[in-house]
Amino acid sequence: MTIPEYDRPGPGEYPPYQSLYVDKVPAGNLLTLYAGQLAEAEATLRSVTEAKAATAYAPGKWTIKEVIGHISDAERVFTYRAMRIARADPTPLPGFDENAWVPPARFNDRSLASLLDEWVAVRKASIALFTGLPREATARKGQASGYDVSVRGLAYVVLGHMAHHLGVLRDRYL
Repeated sequence: MTIPEYDRPGPGEYPPYQSLYVDKVPAGNLLTLYAGQLAEAEATLRSVTEAKAATAYAPGKWTIKEVIGHISDAERVFTYRAMRIARADPTPLPGFDENAWVPPARFNDRSLASLLDEWVAVRKASIALFTGLPREATARKGQASGYDVSVRGLAYVVLGHMAHHLGVLRDRYL
């Protein structure tokens, strides 16, 4: 099997508000970028102390632990959407309210190491999914959150979403 190439998605392949994420993805082989980001995130976050991980940069903002938990949740949602669309499922997929998901998840009750281990597992599953798709599936389109999206658009959103949050973590927390 040939590993698919992921061309940069164009307009109409992701919601306009997610251009914030897609624009953060540099040129290059997407799957190589996924693996590089995994190593970069681990190098950045594994040295954070438990005390620091339980802090927020301002009142009402998420803690580092909550940010990492949110990243795992979002990556799961985006890759689930990509899988359904890649498999030619025509069912429109619902949105999700990330702000409503964080409190019941109780990420602050967990260790930072467990949250990072979970995200690493999620990322490895994402890489496996996007590596294993047939080439033609990468351009397949469906609907999510009321927008047309493509598999490659979602693949770029996942990578850009993590890049966004790594930037926020570096700028405001670390």
